[in-house]
Amino acid sequence: MSRADDTIRSRTEELQGIKESARSGDQGATERQHAKGKLTAHERIALLLDKGSFTEVEQLRRHRATGFGLEAKKPHTDGVVTGWGTVDGRTVFVYAHDFRIFGGALGEAHAAKIHKIMDMAEAAGAPLVSLNDGAGARIQEGVSALAGYGGIFQRNTRASGVIPQISVMLGPCAGGAAYSPALTDFVFMVRETSQMFITGPDVVKAVTGEEISQNGLGGADVHSSVSGVAHFAYDDEESCIAEVRYLLALLPSNNRELAPVERSGDPADRSCEALLDLVPVQPGQAYDVRGVIEEVVDDGDYFEVHPAWAANLVCALARLDGHVVGIVANNPMASAGVLDIEASEKGARFVQFCDAFNIPLVTLVDVPGFLPGVDQEHNGIIRRGAKLLYAYCNATVPRISLVLRKAYGGAYIVMDSRSIGADLALAWPTNEIAVMGAEGAANVVFRREIAAAEDPEAVRAQRIAEYKDQLMHPYYAAERGLVDDVIDPRETRTVLIRSLEMLRAKHADLPARKHGNPPQ
Repeated sequence: MSRADDTIRSRTEELQGIKESARSGDQGATERQHAKGKLTAHERIALLLDKGSFTEVEQLRRHRATGFGLEAKKPHTDGVVTGWGTVDGRTVFVYAHDFRIFGGALGEAHAAKIHKIMDMAEAAGAPLVSLNDGAGARIQEGVSALAGYGGIFQRNTRASGVIPQISVMLGPCAGGAAYSPALTDFVFMVRETSQMFITGPDVVKAVTGEEISQNGLGGADVHSSVSGVAHFAYDDEESCIAEVRYLLALLPSNNRELAPVERSGDPADRSCEALLDLVPVQPGQAYDVRGVIEEVVDDGDYFEVHPAWAANLVCALARLDGHVVGIVANNPMASAGVLDIEASEKGARFVQFCDAFNIPLVTLVDVPGFLPGVDQEHNGIIRRGAKLLYAYCNATVPRISLVLRKAYGGAYIVMDSRSIGADLALAWPTNEIAVMGAEGAANVVFRREIAAAEDPEAVRAQRIAEYKDQLMHPYYAAERGLVDDVIDPRETRTVLIRSLEMLRAKHADLPARKHGNPPQ
């Protein structure tokens, strides 16, 4: 540009050209990204945030690395788009890997941009969403790239329980890079295009001899139903990001606020007639507890977390009279609703999240106990089941438990019983709260008498009936103050809403300490 042409107007035009070039990127790379069924970083951000709300930060950043040809290739943004915008009018921070530039690989400048936006999110008290589509550390930059991941992990940990952190996996995520999503609150994945693993298929084959595809090793369905790493899996990016927006609408911006209230036309005193037919009286008969949740919450609308993993325990966010609640419920439709290792870990993580972000907890109990078995014991059901117990005992948010049907043994205690701090313990008239089922109890207590009887089966039936009549009738726990009220199932919604309204101003302090030491 000649000096004669050097004006503010010309420089502004030059700036606009540079920014447009940085935003649009290489057309060929864009086409290759689209050919894989993937969107670009800016296209993803446009789906996530309210229209026209995105403000980009450090768009003109370039790396300063040299060697291996890097000095000849210094694109703007350095392969990651960072900034903030709004979702339903509330501020949200975001960073999105741009796979078109260095495959989205993380280098020193790339990491510095992410560190900055993470610090801004924490300082502003607003959620952070990461749109992940990167090839890991930028090998050409060596240890500087690895140190960049360390800074991300440290910030993930510092912001944990302070602001909601959501990871959206839209491409590969391998090696140490996978630990950042694992440190966040929720992980979304897209089938076929996103994968997460510490060591890829080639390394697995070299070390163990096992042959497996990338999706078979770390695809969306694997992590959402087998490993439990991912909370949600979707068929395409559009539906995935739409669900991220929905989740954000249910969450507070930070741990000092409450989740947004959204009133509906669903009356708070609506009678739940359908509940009289949903839950069978017989303790061994299966049913899907999701039907109970749907009947009770506003407009039947709830957002289930980890729906494909540990299906014997349902964890969901929903609204009651417009206020967000976390629901934890045993599901007799899957493994009879028992508590096992995976269900305990799933529930513990969800309870801790709700407690961190001031979301009241409603626990629907129908549990036959902890799952027996050699595998469960050898894989640590004691220490891992204790995670759920610890999470409930440590939670200071409003807590209401409701026994729908059976509640046996240690699992009854763990499922937010009155004895571990539930603010209100309720039950339906179908409840059976006991150390164990009547059949098992009779076999233990009256073992010798039954064995010596002329007609063992008749004596066993008699003793089972006696045990039920004396220790397992629906009002036994209420008579001893362990249940606050036995309620008409049709009034469940009304009772929960009134109880939560009473508890809304609850304040509870934990003992002074640096932090607890939860079981691992």
